[in-house]
Amino acid sequence: MRRMSYGTVMIGKLKTPGTGQTLVDGGRKWEERKVDGFQGSYSLLGDDGTTVVTCVTFESKAQYMSLADSPAQDEWWQSTMAPLLDGDPQWFDGEWAE
Repeated sequence: MRRMSYGTVMIGKLKTPGTGQTLVDGGRKWEERKVDGFQGSYSLLGDDGTTVVTCVTFESKAQYMSLADSPAQDEWWQSTMAPLLDGDPQWFDGEWAE
């Protein structure tokens, strides 16, 4: 039986071209929190120097939603990641097919 996971994809634009690695480093620092159900993440830094696409996977939708609804997560996002982006990114949540 295949095990499915849940997660999100973020598509955004960097406020300052070429600062994608700073965003990636922020995500790696976040992983040190050892959030329940977190499986992994990937980030694509676009050749245009401003587009960033990040995908994150969790063991279940419930674990992902618990994080998404957390005030501490929102505070971290607003202070660490949002300042690097030019406006609000697009988010796509759903089940990962394997």
